[in-house]
Amino acid sequence: MLTGALPMTSARAFLLIAAVLAATPARAQNAGQIARAKAGASCPGCNLFQADFQNGELKNKNFARARLRQADMSAAIMNRTSFAGGDLRDVNAYGAVFTGANFSGADLTNATFVGTYLEGANLRGAKLAGVNFSGAEMDRALGLTQGQLSQACGDDSTKLPHGLRVKSC
Repeated sequence: MLTGALPMTSARAFLLIAAVLAATPARAQNAGQIARAKAGASCPGCNLFQADFQNGELKNKNFARARLRQADMSAAIMNRTSFAGGDLRDVNAYGAVFTGANFSGADLTNATFVGTYLEGANLRGAKLAGVNFSGAEMDRALGLTQGQLSQACGDDSTKLPHGLRVKSC
């Protein structure tokens, strides 16, 4: 036995295993699924955590129920793409175009949609807590309620459907 080495007890082994598991991400990104999605494939239910779709063009795709948390969609064009029921928390979609996209039932908590074009986008039942819509064009968005917008923020240049308002960021 080495001098100063502690014998491996079951408690020590448990702590070692717990430390290794704590350092391992529970659901890391799936590089293969991200590569296929970036190449233009639909990927419903895929794990696209932290995917970089920046400046990409993915129209008419199906990412329903996909995990896109912390994905970068800045300046992307994703018209008529479905994100229904997806996890889009902390997404950066600065200046992106989502004409006719489907975000129904999606979790957009803390997402950034600054300067984003959301005309005709379906936001019915989407979670919008902490979303920044500053400068977003969404006056023809569908399914948007005051209750949803009360949890989000925007600015004077945010275009909303008639009768709806958003607090300043």
